[in-house]
Amino acid sequence: MTPAPTAPQKAYAVVSPHAGYMYSGAVAAETIASVHIPETVIILGPNHHGQGAPIALSTIPWQMPMGRVPINTAIAEALLDTSSVITVDETAHRFEHSLEVQVPFLQARQKNLSIVPLVISHISYPLCQEVGTALARVIEGAGQEILIVASSDMTHYESRAAADKKDHYVLKKLADMNPATLYRAVLDYNISMCGIMPVTVALIAAIALGATKIKLVRYTDSGAVSGDTNQVVGYAGVIIA
Repeated sequence: MTPAPTAPQKAYAVVSPHAGYMYSGAVAAETIASVHIPETVIILGPNHHGQGAPIALSTIPWQMPMGRVPINTAIAEALLDTSSVITVDETAHRFEHSLEVQVPFLQARQKNLSIVPLVISHISYPLCQEVGTALARVIEGAGQEILIVASSDMTHYESRAAADKKDHYVLKKLADMNPATLYRAVLDYNISMCGIMPVTVALIAAIALGATKIKLVRYTDSGAVSGDTNQVVGYAGVIIA
């Protein structure tokens, strides 16, 4: 007998991977399907190219294969008013894939989707705190449900054994609900988790909004598809509720 599907839960934030769909798409899909998707989603992604402002907001509607996705301009403007470190900069978004790969999953679950996209470079922990606090303040004052999606892959191009050990260490730190410890653990141990800044910011915001726990939806790596376990990239789907 097939078990009955569980109803999507409400969450403050999720962590979702952003590699090629053949490698990480199933984890991203399962993660997004596990939570209620409101009409407004703030998407945080790392800056892989180093272009643009350190914390770059896109305010131009996104043309996607599944249709146009508007920006929630009220939330975007509120963020700009709340934090001077957030700036409008389309340059950082032009060649960045980590946010856009999340959008089709969100569109599939929410027909009235609008987004607030932020690309975050390598920033200090105090700056993560400032951005996370600003996000929480804006969400709290919005009068509507808003989900944060933090886009991140885990360890890059190490053996499966090494990646599994490092990634579950990071996931344990995430489960401890201590953003400073999480941030320092990734940097101190040179763990190649590309989205540590977005995840740290999302965790800070979620805790400020009342989050108390995380749930690991699924962990896997690229070797599950490619068959190459000598150099894998890790993928985790996490709910912060």
